[in-house]
Amino acid sequence: MRLSLGQSMQMAQKQVLAPRMIQSMEILQLPIIALQERIEQEMEDNPVLDQVEYEEEPPEFEEEAVNPDALTESEREMVVGDDGNNEDDFERLMNMTDNLPDEYEERSRPSRGQMEAEADRQHDAMANMVSRPESLQEYLDHQLGWFELSENLRRMCERIIYNLDSNGYLKSPLTELIPPAPADLNGDSAGWRASQLKLAEEALAIVQRLDPPGVGARSLKECLLLQLTPGLLFYEELQVLIEHHLEDLENNRLPLIAKKTGFSIETIQESWEDLRTLKPKPGAEFNESFAPMVTPDVYVDRKEEGGYEARLEDTQLPSLYISPTYRKLLQDPDTNAETREYIKRKVNSAQWIIEAIEQRRSTLTRVSQAIIDHQTSFLDNGPEFIEPLKMQQIADKVGVHVTTVSRAVDDKWMQTPRGIFPLKRFFVGGTTSADGEEVAWDKVRLKLQEIVDHEDKTKPLSDDALVDELCKAGITVARRTVTKYRKAMNIPSSRQRRDWSEGEKDS
Repeated sequence: MRLSLGQSMQMAQKQVLAPRMIQSMEILQLPIIALQERIEQEMEDNPVLDQVEYEEEPPEFEEEAVNPDALTESEREMVVGDDGNNEDDFERLMNMTDNLPDEYEERSRPSRGQMEAEADRQHDAMANMVSRPESLQEYLDHQLGWFELSENLRRMCERIIYNLDSNGYLKSPLTELIPPAPADLNGDSAGWRASQLKLAEEALAIVQRLDPPGVGARSLKECLLLQLTPGLLFYEELQVLIEHHLEDLENNRLPLIAKKTGFSIETIQESWEDLRTLKPKPGAEFNESFAPMVTPDVYVDRKEEGGYEARLEDTQLPSLYISPTYRKLLQDPDTNAETREYIKRKVNSAQWIIEAIEQRRSTLTRVSQAIIDHQTSFLDNGPEFIEPLKMQQIADKVGVHVTTVSRAVDDKWMQTPRGIFPLKRFFVGGTTSADGEEVAWDKVRLKLQEIVDHEDKTKPLSDDALVDELCKAGITVARRTVTKYRKAMNIPSSRQRRDWSEGEKDS
């Protein structure tokens, strides 16, 4: 291979994004809460940006009538073509300050009383925030205070507690929890390790006595056995089932268990019901985080004449405008060149953010309305009537690029008469039914669940039989699809679903 250094020319097609396009795409992708934070950050960084106070009316200026169904210029800029290098975009950016409106008016600053009231509201909001829930380790550590323990034993208990996994299991061997041997043992390290191992076993026994029951177990069997109490009706039967037949229970081999243990099917089923009340993951409840409050970006209103209408509830967003003070400085001939250049950059940046927010409002409204128009049956009748929908269909209807639709629905929520749903929930794939109609996958799953719920549990349907039942309902799918959906929906296999109380007792 020969290496050389020289100059050459070649032609290539590239997509060049103007800075304004990049910012518009970023703003479009933000949900309402993140957008509020972005606006606050922009106002801190850009002194040219100002906002209309909530007591006041926004600056009045005339606007040309705009067709709501027409694409705005900023929306068209979101889609970048391969023909050209976006010279028009950069030209418009350079001339942006020449087109600033002159109708803005100076706005008064909030009074001291208003600022104090806002500070009180922020303080109340912080005071009412949900505190961090207690962790499993903290909960167990507090319980150690109930025991009179030596210092060494207490430290070993704490070492075990803080080595438990998120489900409350001790996955590390006790030998790994023993600290390094001291240097002054005079060669008796084996005896010291034996005494430390005995101390660790004693500490583990104490941890396993703590609440929740089953914590500190090293296996599922040990976890379940720790939760058994002698007062249970089927205490001895449960011990046998847990120690020797967990796998048989998982696969619903009740006749085989009855043959090996001598228990009746009825006794095994009743013991199994008690077994289901035990917790295989005793520490999992401490990992449950509070679901964050969802703030919808879009609301769906039912119109009096029928149908639905998309509405953006973004009144909490501040109404931004460019401060006339800085605009006057920009136009003042006495302003020096350095200050003028600084103000020009900030004015451009402010104008970009204002237009990007307006573009987000327009694009999100149009995309949401197109989704609603397509999923009217979902809103009228429920989730089982959702229609197959692809983002490309909405992009074609609205007249934007499919990536614009993707950004518009990303991390956004819609409040509908049937509850709050993520906008992405309305985009589902589908299959072709027997009569050639498109059927959404969600409808297939709901129908599959319905068939399983109404089957004869003494003779549950195999996956092949489920395919036949779906076919009778006009839904044609492959067996592997049924198997995949059954597992995804946590529906057991036909053998695991079988009820042996009435069925044939074979081994």
